[in-house]
Amino acid sequence: MKRILIVGAGGQIGSELTVYLRSIYGGSNVVATDMRECRSLAGDGPFEVLNALDATAMASVVARHRIDTIFNLVALLSAVGERNPQMAWNVNMGALNNSLEVARQHHCALFTPSSIGAFGPSSPKDKTPQDTIMQPTTIYGICKVTGELLGNYYHHKYGVDTRSVRFPGIISSVTLPGGGTTDYAVEIYYEAIRSGKFTCPVPPDVYMDMIYMPDALRACVELMEADPAKLIHRNSFNLASMSFTPEIICAEIKKRLPAFTMDYNVDPVKKEIAESWPNSLDDTCAREEWGWRPEWDLSRMTDDMLAHIRAKLGAE
Repeated sequence: MKRILIVGAGGQIGSELTVYLRSIYGGSNVVATDMRECRSLAGDGPFEVLNALDATAMASVVARHRIDTIFNLVALLSAVGERNPQMAWNVNMGALNNSLEVARQHHCALFTPSSIGAFGPSSPKDKTPQDTIMQPTTIYGICKVTGELLGNYYHHKYGVDTRSVRFPGIISSVTLPGGGTTDYAVEIYYEAIRSGKFTCPVPPDVYMDMIYMPDALRACVELMEADPAKLIHRNSFNLASMSFTPEIICAEIKKRLPAFTMDYNVDPVKKEIAESWPNSLDDTCAREEWGWRPEWDLSRMTDDMLAHIRAKLGAE
């Protein structure tokens, strides 16, 4: 990677990935784009307003900046997608189609994240294999499976260097999530500091895979810099770091904040989605093909999250 374009840079992953990539490749070599102006991303590198559904505009940015690698991070997330499935399909697949075509025409590598949402109720729940049955029951998951297949198609038919990971729920102290089923695992830390109590929208016993943002960012770069000759899979690698229930994360917070309390007001949509997803993923292929190793576990992440959020909120 030398000249990088981030599409959807204003979102949860993009806002931090932009900063991370600029720290590695240089500010002027990472072009951030989003549908609306984002001053925080325009301060230390190029930023352009770009509608990812406008293929001509995307191609123009790629040509003008001599881009060789595209990160397509545009997506309406799982819970939001269920409220407007047609919009979710049009946005998620439209941005992907345009990214694939522009990558093909301009000889770019392309990273598009998939998700644990690509699996469904009929997938094995524990240590879900890399290659297994995938019949998701959300429009978000359907988009992700379709995206994986399209990525492989463009690689085999046109030679496009497509690569992807299936992200677990991403936890970050920097950017708030935007309508996903795993959002509770970010919100719980903020409420622990703000109010000392949290009302959880997900049932107490549902396991879901999670990853801390520093590991997620590192995975993006390590995969895109990996030797293509060693990649048997491309779209998309299982990625695992930690798996827990709301009760487990609550107990971890209580070790540090004994007065913290949690109750439940279960959202039926999030409940159905969460229960359809794997409890944990088997990431053996990522470990073997490009050396993936998570660095953060729940305990270390909890210390880091609480410290950062205290500083961010000005709490004692």
